[in-house]
Amino acid sequence: MDLHMASKLIYTATYEAENPIEVSLREAFHLLEPQLRPPFSLKVPTQPEYLNLNRAILFGILCELHFAKVHIKHLHGIVTDGYTFFTSLLTKVVNELYSKLVDSAKIQLIWITKELIHVAAVGFDALLVALLRQIVGGDFSEGNLWLCQELVSLFLFEWDCLLEEEPLVLASALYLFLRLLADHYRISGNSKIEALKLMEINLCVRVFREQFHLCLKIGRDLIRLLQDLVHIPEFRVIWKDLVLKPTEFRTNGFVDILQLYQKRTSSRYLLLRITPEMEKQLRFLLTHVKLGSQKRYQVWFMRKIFCVPERETLVIDIVRFLCCAHHPPNEIIQSDVIQRWAVIGWLLKSCKKNYVQANVKLALFYDWLFFDERVDNIMNIEPAILLMANSIPRYLDMTHTLLDFLFLLMDNYDVERKGLVVQCVSSAFGVLIRKANPPPVSYCATLGFGISDGWGISNSIIGPTPFIWRGQRFTASCSGQAIALTNKITTTCSTENTGAPNSIAVTASAKLSQMTNIL
Repeated sequence: MDLHMASKLIYTATYEAENPIEVSLREAFHLLEPQLRPPFSLKVPTQPEYLNLNRAILFGILCELHFAKVHIKHLHGIVTDGYTFFTSLLTKVVNELYSKLVDSAKIQLIWITKELIHVAAVGFDALLVALLRQIVGGDFSEGNLWLCQELVSLFLFEWDCLLEEEPLVLASALYLFLRLLADHYRISGNSKIEALKLMEINLCVRVFREQFHLCLKIGRDLIRLLQDLVHIPEFRVIWKDLVLKPTEFRTNGFVDILQLYQKRTSSRYLLLRITPEMEKQLRFLLTHVKLGSQKRYQVWFMRKIFCVPERETLVIDIVRFLCCAHHPPNEIIQSDVIQRWAVIGWLLKSCKKNYVQANVKLALFYDWLFFDERVDNIMNIEPAILLMANSIPRYLDMTHTLLDFLFLLMDNYDVERKGLVVQCVSSAFGVLIRKANPPPVSYCATLGFGISDGWGISNSIIGPTPFIWRGQRFTASCSGQAIALTNKITTTCSTENTGAPNSIAVTASAKLSQMTNIL
């Protein structure tokens, strides 16, 4: 792409229009530049003047390295709102301009962030979160590794200040760097990454050992991330303590790992692994793109986001985002816009590495394993059941694979709590059926029969014909749903010519019968 410097602040492609944020900062700087040099005016600015002066100072700090200290002293002298506007402006620059910033501006961005932490500026925690979100998973480019190193260093060296002023931001850092370590440990022989890994481990272990009450804020996804790191000695010890000696963490009220399993993870943590640009693209796809018209958007997304093979691990984070952080309103659900389950199915099919596929499936089913209707949201578990149901009959291997994985989880995820896991999966099925409000469907041309009391499932990426959940109205028990899904598999997935059930259908049906027997 042909890039050029639109100003001292950002790069832009030749065909791109001017960025309004950059324009507002640049224009304020040029307008007020004489006032940005000592001696500074003692006049108290009006509110509009104050806001414009903040914009001018920010542009000066990011673009005039040799005057940066002068600009920050000027800011300290005029501030009247606890740095609220300045910090929010800087956060907006990070969210919307970071990928376009020139390298010198990125360096200044980290410097001014540290300065704002030192003065306990209002909103500096949101600024840190915005910076954390700019780290791209599976990206081992020099710029991305530089940002990782700068931020992990910041959290280590500013530990005391962060703990005193905004301790919750340490939980965000823990979540992010645990997830990054899983990617970084798949690369060996790179001296820069080896040094980075040591710093990330030091930070995460310190949070676990010194501020475990902050770890509890994350909830069950903390366990999901930690289990991916048990091959690292430092985290193997932490895992053993969590399971066998929870009192080692010296946190009042924490007596069992089950307390983490039972706490739903807030979307604020899941959003940490999705850059603002990715979030915008995914929400656009799931809000404006109609089913059947999504292919060109998918192709563009794959080229843009998964431009290198190592980025495939991002699918794990995107699936968690889709399940738990993007809940479409009813008008979208009832429209012909592409649904979450369809995007997840496409992403799962795109995964080439087995360990990524396994982790994507775990991300999809994770909230099922310890589902509690009192604290969990049905929207978090809905994509999995819709993906399985809508994959019948054309992509039955998808249904079979997902069911197989669900049974594997039920049997092996936590052997000590297998009974609880089975109970929670049963509860998840029950809630899905009880609270479902599907559109009425009375006839399916493909299957050639009518039905007046089944559960209709809307059109999908696998064909224009609505699929029907066949049989009697189902009870809220998991056994009922197992029988229902078994019926659907066996009655709709027979071979076209002979009517004999195909082998995958028989296997999937058998697995659901197994669930019926277990429950």
